[in-house]
Amino acid sequence: MNHQQKLVEQQFGVAATDYLQSPAHAQGADLQRLRQEFAGQGALRILDLGCGAGHASFALADVVGEVLAVDLSAEMLRVVAEQSRQRGLNNIHTAQQAAESLPFADGSFNGIVTRFSAHHWADLPAALREMRRVLHPGGKCVIIDVCAPENPLADTFLQTVELLRDPSHVRDYRVSEWERMLTAARWRVRDQDTWKLPLDFVSWIARMRCPEERVAAIQSVWGRAPAEVIAHFAVQPNQNFALDVCWMTALPV
Repeated sequence: MNHQQKLVEQQFGVAATDYLQSPAHAQGADLQRLRQEFAGQGALRILDLGCGAGHASFALADVVGEVLAVDLSAEMLRVVAEQSRQRGLNNIHTAQQAAESLPFADGSFNGIVTRFSAHHWADLPAALREMRRVLHPGGKCVIIDVCAPENPLADTFLQTVELLRDPSHVRDYRVSEWERMLTAARWRVRDQDTWKLPLDFVSWIARMRCPEERVAAIQSVWGRAPAEVIAHFAVQPNQNFALDVCWMTALPV
């Protein structure tokens, strides 16, 4: 197990049930949109990469043939398997694996989904190449993740509070960075969208069991942020704020 895998297991193993119940992850119009993206296309085989507590897998299970939920965290996968059984979703299967090294044959999947996970991956360009390899030539990939502002100052503040909260955080990428990496990995972005995700500061911190000194550091960072950063993230006096989320549908080229 490498350093990033250890961090992910440490941070998310104890938080798996919290993520299952988190409104920010369990709800959202993007889940319904995800169903619509793949519905009515037959018995598709879908890879949910970095599945977390399985919300994307659950949303897709009754509109596709099979979902393989893959994550680094064994505890997250245990939660997904248990919830699948409880919900009668017998076509969801799990596998513990890093996104950068997938043990699947070329063209194994008709679709790939990753939701709120890629900002934890140690080598995103390598993962995008692997995703391209295991996707059927006629398939598509949907990426949903927190994205960084194009403004360098706001970007810096975002990465700072993310890392203080979660040591396994690597980077929230700008949309322009996503587009460059996807192009380099031989993907074409078919459509792209962004929206704001409001977050409750107390529950956001609690999900990661964030130590008091790190909570204080995050509050200090927000407290010293310039007005343009406060405005961008809609930071409130109680520390509630909003993140940018991006959706990209990508096709192999």
